[in-house]
Amino acid sequence: MSQLFAEDEVELQSLVKQFLRSISDKISSAPSPECAEEILLHLEETDKNFHNYEFVKYLHQYVENALGSVVEEETNNLTREDGQHAIGSGHDTLIHAVTQRTRDSAEYQQMIHTLKNTMITVVESLKNKFEDDQLRKEEMHHEKQHRQSNIQFTDNCSDSSSSFSQSYGFFRQEQLQVLAEKLDSNKPKEVRWEALKVLCRAPTSDVLSCESWSSLRRNLCVALSEPDPDLSDNALRFFAKSLSSSPLNVTREIYTSLAKSVESSFLSHKLSFPSGSATIDINRPEISRLLKQIRLMNDFQKEVTNFWIRHPEKYMEEVIESTFSLLSFHHEHGSPGTERVLEPVHLLALLDVKATWFKKWMHGYYSRAVILRLLERKYKSVAVAALQQCIKYNESCERFTNETTESGEHRSIGLVQRSVYSGKELEYCCFVHSLCVLGKLVIYTNGRKLFPIKIRKYKDPVTLTDLIVILLNIMFKHPRPLDRDCSHTDVLSPSTLVMEVLWMLCEQTEWAAECLYQTPVIEKLLAPVIALLNGQKAELKSPAATLSLIADILARIANTDRGLALFLFEKNLVAAHSERTFAAHIIVQFTQRLLDKELPSLCESDMPHSLCGAFILVCRQMYNTCEGLQVLRPYGLHKALAAAWKKTSSLSERVQTPVPGAGAGSSTQELQNMLIWEETLLDSLLNFAATPKGLLLLQQTGAINECVSYMFSRFTKKLQVSSCEKFGYGVMVTQVAATAPGVVALHSSGFIRALVLELWSVLECSSDDVRVVRPKPTPIDPIDRSCLKSFLYLVNLLSSSQSVWELLGRQPLANKSEYTPREMPTSIPDLIDRLIAMNSDVKIHSLFHYEESHTFGLRLLNVLCCNLDSFLLLESQYNICSMLLQSQMGNVTDPDSSEGNIIIDSLSVERNHVLVRVSVVGGPSERRLPPRDLQEGEGEHPYPWRWFSCYPVPRCYTLDPPDILHTSPDSEISAFLSSWKDPKNDGSWMEACRTLYCKVMASKPNVLTGKVLADLLEKVVAHLSNSASECFFSPARYKAEEKTVKNAVLSSVEQLGINTCLKYGIYLRLLKEEAANDLALLMKHVKIFLSAQRVKTSSELITHQEGYPGHDWLASTVFLIMAGNMEKSLCLLVSLSSLLTSAFIWPARIHASIHFPKEVAESGIPPVYWCTAHYVEMLLKAEVPLVHSAFKMSGFTPSQMCLHWLTQCFWNYLDWTEICHYICTCVVMGPDYQVYMCVAIFKHLQPDILQRTQSQELQVFLKEEPIQGFSFTNHLEFMGVLEHKYRDIVLADMKMI
Repeated sequence: MSQLFAEDEVELQSLVKQFLRSISDKISSAPSPECAEEILLHLEETDKNFHNYEFVKYLHQYVENALGSVVEEETNNLTREDGQHAIGSGHDTLIHAVTQRTRDSAEYQQMIHTLKNTMITVVESLKNKFEDDQLRKEEMHHEKQHRQSNIQFTDNCSDSSSSFSQSYGFFRQEQLQVLAEKLDSNKPKEVRWEALKVLCRAPTSDVLSCESWSSLRRNLCVALSEPDPDLSDNALRFFAKSLSSSPLNVTREIYTSLAKSVESSFLSHKLSFPSGSATIDINRPEISRLLKQIRLMNDFQKEVTNFWIRHPEKYMEEVIESTFSLLSFHHEHGSPGTERVLEPVHLLALLDVKATWFKKWMHGYYSRAVILRLLERKYKSVAVAALQQCIKYNESCERFTNETTESGEHRSIGLVQRSVYSGKELEYCCFVHSLCVLGKLVIYTNGRKLFPIKIRKYKDPVTLTDLIVILLNIMFKHPRPLDRDCSHTDVLSPSTLVMEVLWMLCEQTEWAAECLYQTPVIEKLLAPVIALLNGQKAELKSPAATLSLIADILARIANTDRGLALFLFEKNLVAAHSERTFAAHIIVQFTQRLLDKELPSLCESDMPHSLCGAFILVCRQMYNTCEGLQVLRPYGLHKALAAAWKKTSSLSERVQTPVPGAGAGSSTQELQNMLIWEETLLDSLLNFAATPKGLLLLQQTGAINECVSYMFSRFTKKLQVSSCEKFGYGVMVTQVAATAPGVVALHSSGFIRALVLELWSVLECSSDDVRVVRPKPTPIDPIDRSCLKSFLYLVNLLSSSQSVWELLGRQPLANKSEYTPREMPTSIPDLIDRLIAMNSDVKIHSLFHYEESHTFGLRLLNVLCCNLDSFLLLESQYNICSMLLQSQMGNVTDPDSSEGNIIIDSLSVERNHVLVRVSVVGGPSERRLPPRDLQEGEGEHPYPWRWFSCYPVPRCYTLDPPDILHTSPDSEISAFLSSWKDPKNDGSWMEACRTLYCKVMASKPNVLTGKVLADLLEKVVAHLSNSASECFFSPARYKAEEKTVKNAVLSSVEQLGINTCLKYGIYLRLLKEEAANDLALLMKHVKIFLSAQRVKTSSELITHQEGYPGHDWLASTVFLIMAGNMEKSLCLLVSLSSLLTSAFIWPARIHASIHFPKEVAESGIPPVYWCTAHYVEMLLKAEVPLVHSAFKMSGFTPSQMCLHWLTQCFWNYLDWTEICHYICTCVVMGPDYQVYMCVAIFKHLQPDILQRTQSQELQVFLKEEPIQGFSFTNHLEFMGVLEHKYRDIVLADMKMI
C-alpha cells in the first residue's frame, strides 16, 4: 500500500482538518510560526490524546500496510542468523538493527516519497478551499447557514461504499435534524434516498447522541420496511455499520430497533408459505428484505457474546428480550387451507439451522441466568413454540409412517446456496432449530423447570419425560445406522439430532435422572425389543438401524450408577403375560437371541454383527460390575459369547486367502468383517475379568489366554476399554494378575516380558542423547518418578502369592559368571537375579546405576515379602535372608573385626528394613519396623536403630506382647458355655450364643482371648458340625495311621512357615520351644487329611502340582489359639472342615477340593477371591464409594488386598487379639462376616486410602503398613448393619459355591 489514490486524498483532507481543529488551541497560543512548528514536533510528548487522533491512526495504519511485511521479514532474518537477539539485552539491539534495515529498504523510500507528495497536494487543496469558502461567505451571506451545511457536509464526509467503513465527518445537531426531516415517509423517494446515503457516512456515535435520534430511528425503521430496495438496503446498511463499529451501549439500541422493525414487518405483511412439497422463493422482495435483516441480527447474535460481559447486565437483557419478543411473535389465526404462516423463526432457522446463536448465549452463566429468567417470567411462549414444532414434526412422522422411502428433507439443506425451498423443508429447518434450542434448555436445572408446558389442543401439559418419548419416536421413524459415514446431511438427519440431545443428557447424572431415567422412557426404548422377543413385529421403519441407536443409548445409561440401578433393580417393564420385569433381563434375553440368531427378521439384515455387538456392549456395561454380574450370571452369557467366538474363529480360519485376479474383493471384505466380529466377541469376553467372579467365568470358557493376548495388544496402544469407559486396562490387568491362570495368561501373551523390558530401559538404559540437551536430574526419591509406573505395575502383578508361585516356582536364578552390558532381563526371575540377589561383584559391575537399581530391587522385595507365602517361596528357593545378612556384613569398615564401623547408606537402610520385616511377626502393636529415613536433628545419630548381620533380631524391633487372659471364670461367655451341657439338641442355643457374643464384643472384647476363646470355638464348631442344617460339607471322618503321619514330608516352605509361627507363638507367650514338634505333627495330619479331599487334576498350573501352594496359616492360628494343644487343634480343624465357613477362612482346606465342580476346582481361583472379594467390591461401591473410586483410579483392586489379608489370616496386619476375633466372628456369626469385616477395614482406612491415592502409593501403603487402630468392637455395629442389608444376597451366594 505504498500508493495513494484520489479517494485517499479526499479522506486525508477530512482527517487533517479534524486534526488541526483538535490542536487549534495549542497552535493559536504559539507566538510565532517557528514555535508552532516546535509544538507540532513534540506533540506526542505533550498531548496524552495524540494516539487517539484519527489522522495519527491513519498514519499508523498506512505505515503498517507499507512496511509491515518488510519489518517481519527483517526480524525473521535476524533471529535466524543467530539466537543472540531473542532474549535479554539483545532485544534492543534487534530493534535497532530492524529499524536501520527497514529505513534502508526501497519500500521505505517509496513510502516517504508518496506520502510527502500526497500531503503537499492535500495541504494545497485545503488552502484553496479555505480561500474559496471565504469568498463564498461574503457573496452569499443570506444563505450562509443552509449552504454551509451542504458544502461542509460534501467536503467533510468520506465517500465509502462499505457500510462497515469508518467515517470522519463532523455533523452538527442542525444537520442531523435536517436529515431526520428528509427521511420522513412523506418525502419523495429521491430525497429520502439521498438522506440515507448521507446518514450512512455519518459517525454512529453522533447520530445516536443527537436530539433528533428518536425521529431518525422511527424513520429508519420505516425505511427498512419499504418495498423499494434502494431505501431498505441503505437503511440496513446504516444498521450494519452501527452494529459493527459501536460499543454495546450503542449497538443494543440499534439491535432492538432492528428487531422491533422486523417484528412490525411480520405483523403488517402477514406472510405465508405453502405446505407440503409446494415451494417458496426466498428471493421474493418482501421475504428477501426480511431475510437480510434477520441475517444481520443473527450475525450480531453470534458475535455479541464475545463482549457483552464487559457491559452492564441491563444492556444484555435488552438484546435478549428484544430477540425473544421477535421469536414469540405469531398470528392469532393461521393461514387458511394449505398455507402456513411465515414467522421470524422460519427465516432464522434457514440462516442458523442448528441455533448456534442460542448455544453461544447459553454457554456462559452471565447470559444464561438472564435467558432462563426471561423465559420463565415473560417469554415462555418461545419454549412453547419450540416444543410445538417438535410435536408437529412427530405427528407428521406418524402420518407418513407407511411411506416406502425415508423423508429426505434434511438432505438438501445446507448443501448449496439456494433460493427455493419447499414448505416441508422450511418446516424441517424450523424443527431442527427448535430441537437444538430445547436440547440446550433441558440440560440446565432452570431450563427443566419450564416443564411441564401447556400446549394448545393437548389436554395434559407436556412433561420432560413426554418430550424424550417424542424425540425417541422421531428417531424410530427416521433411523440412521451409527456406523455410516457422517456427511453434512447426516448431521442434520432426525436421528442424529435426537441422538445428540440424548448423548448430552447422558453426560450428567442429574440431567439424565430427570429426563432419561424414567419408566416411560425405558418402556419406549425397549418396546421394540419386547415386541421382537414376544414374536411380534416391531413397528420400526428400519429395525436393525433403529435397534442399534437404541442400544447406544442403553449403553450410555448403563454406564452410570443410577442408570445401572434402574436396569438391574427396578421392575419398570411389562413383558410377556403382563408381568412386570427388569430391563436388564429383557436386554440380556434379546442379546442371547441375537447371538443364537433366533430373530430371522434381524439376522437377514446387512448388519447383524454390528447390531449384536451394540447390545453386547449394553450387557457389558452391566456384567463388568459386581452387582450387574449378579443379575446376569444365571443367563450364562459368557458361555454364549464363548461359543460364538469359537465358531467365528473357526470360520475365519476357513476363509480362503485372496488370490490376485480371482475376485478377491468379496472374500477380503468377508474376512475383515469376521475378524472385526471376532475381536468384538473377545473384547466382550475380556470384560468379564473386570470383577473377581467374572474372571472365574472367563476362565471356565477356556478363552482366557486369547482374551489376555487381545488385551495386551490394546494395552500397548494405550487404548481405553470402550467408548463408555474413562479408564484404561490397568484395573483389568491387576484383576487378572491376582489369579494363577490369569498371570499365566499374562506371561504367555508377552505382557510380563514387555513390562520387564520397559522397566529395564527406564532404569538402566536411559538415552545419553537426551542428557546432552536436558540432563537427567539426580533422583531424590528411592524410586525415581520415571520408574514409579513400572514399579506399581510390578506390585500389582506380584500382589498375589499364587501369581508369585506361578512366575517363580521352580525357577532358579541365573547367577552367571558374566553379564554383558547389553544383556537385558526378560522375566521376573531375571529381574530378581539382576536387581535383588546382588551376591557377586559381577552383578554389581553389570549395572550402570547400581545404587538406584538395587534400591528399586530392595523396595520391590520388601513389597513381595509383605505376603508371607511369597516370602516363604523366595526364602526357600533363593535364601533371601542369608543374602541380605551377607550384604549387611559387607557393609562394615572392618569386616574381619567386631570393632568395625557400620557404613550407613541407602542400601544398608533398605536391607535392614527388609530383614526386620521378614524376621519379626506381629501386628501394629506387636512389632516395630525401622523407618527408611535418616534423622536430621543436631547431635542425634543419623540412624539410631540397631543393625544386625546375624540372628537373633535385636529386641528393639519387638514391642511388649499383649496380655492374654487364659482364664476368666467371671465372664458371661464362660458361664454360658458351662451351663449348656448338650447344646446340639437345642435349636435356640446358637442364636443365644450369637446374641451373647455380640454383647460381650461390644462391652468386654478383651475377655474373648486365651482359654475362653478356645472353649467358645470348640463348643460352637462342635454344635454346628453336629447339626444337619448347619453342616454344609459331608461330615469328615479322619483317622490316620501313625506310620503314615510319620512318613509324611513337609516341604521347605511349610518348614519355614512352622518356624515363623513358632517365633510368633513364643513372642505371644502361647508356645514354648518344644511346641515345634507338635506344630509339625499337626501340619502333617492336616496335609494328609486335606490331600484326600483334592481332585486329581491334569492342570499345568504350578499351584496344582504339589498340594496347597504356601503355608496353612489358619491351622497355625488355631494351634496358637489352643495354646499348642495338637489334639484339640486337629479336632477343631476336622470338625470345622464340614462347615461352610471353612471354605472361606481356610484357603488350604478348599484348594482344588472335590466338593467343587471339577471346572471350579481346576480353575486355580479360590472362593475367597471369586466370592468374598467379589462381594467386598460390590459393597464398597455402595457403602464406601470414595474408596471404591480411589482403587479404580490407582489401577489397584480391593480384591487383591482382601485375598492377601485373608490368605494369611491378617498376620502382620492386625494384632493377635483382632486376629482371634476375626476367626471367632466368622465361625459364630457366619462366613458372610468375612465380607463385612473387609468392608469395615476399608472404611476405617478411608482417609489414608484417599491420601495415598493422590501420591500414587496406595498399593505400597496397603501392602507395607499394618492396619493401625482397627478394632472389631468399634466396627461391629457397622458390620451388623451390613448383615441386615446384604446377608440375603451374600450368604445365599456363598452357599451356592
